[in-house]
Amino acid sequence: MRIGVMVGPEQGDTARKVDRMLKDVEWAESAGFDTVWVPQIPTDFDALTAVALMSTRTSRIEIGTAVVPLQAQHPVHLVRQALSTHAALNGRLALGVGPSHHWIVQDMLGLPYEKPAKFTRDYLDVLGGIKDLPGSIDVENDTFTVHNPLDIGPVAPMPLLVAALGPVMLKIAGERADGTILWMADERAIGEHIVPRITKAAADAGRPDPRIVAGVPVCLCAPGEEGIARERANRILAEAEISPNYQRLLEQGEAKDIGQMAIVGDENAILAGFKRYRDAGVTDLSMRLLPIGNNRDELVASKYRTREVVAELAKELR
Repeated sequence: MRIGVMVGPEQGDTARKVDRMLKDVEWAESAGFDTVWVPQIPTDFDALTAVALMSTRTSRIEIGTAVVPLQAQHPVHLVRQALSTHAALNGRLALGVGPSHHWIVQDMLGLPYEKPAKFTRDYLDVLGGIKDLPGSIDVENDTFTVHNPLDIGPVAPMPLLVAALGPVMLKIAGERADGTILWMADERAIGEHIVPRITKAAADAGRPDPRIVAGVPVCLCAPGEEGIARERANRILAEAEISPNYQRLLEQGEAKDIGQMAIVGDENAILAGFKRYRDAGVTDLSMRLLPIGNNRDELVASKYRTREVVAELAKELR
């Protein structure tokens, strides 16, 4: 199982976001992690721009988006942006995309959120044209009519990962992509719902076993502080209340919220949590480091303690 870490803009002064993200990705590469995952927060920094900036401070680590919402841009624009970023990274981009949620697409962007699976399938028809570039993308389906030449092509194979939570989307991801990126999925949901469906779809389509990228909050804490960590996860990371997609996914597992599925505790507890996700079929663990504390200094100290421990534990799973 590959071990990676989420690096995002987080809250705070816009002028400081870039420097913070660059320092975080430098640490991730120097610590030996396999991957970095950049979330596309709907109210914050552009993920692919962040990835391109990270190319200036890294040389080895794979950097992926988790995930770019499809409805926010025309697929040809995304092809151009992704291939440009992939070239900047010398072939280290993993492009994570997804149909997002109604509260982003409909309520924030004012766009229709109808038949998101059908929209995704039609969008992937265009993204699939990457394999023919440089050249021309020529696609006509119910959603897009595209006849667009492009002089840019992939400098190396670029993994395409699709956020997929339900059966239909998992089938699409298995048939048309290299894997899926998950959030709000615990070990049971992954092992009994996600892995069997996407793996069967990939096999039926003659594709290799898919990557299963699971995003999970992780907090190093002392005995007795686990409840504090889980409460903080629920306070700053919970989205299920407004996302029916996540509500349905939670029904497939045992955890009732993001706090319950967070990996929290001492070194042994964190390592055991990593192994549970690995045994469920996760190929890539994407850690969302979750510091705890009563003030900024305590939060920063907690973040760095967690960093040191998870970097060492990751070596045991390679």
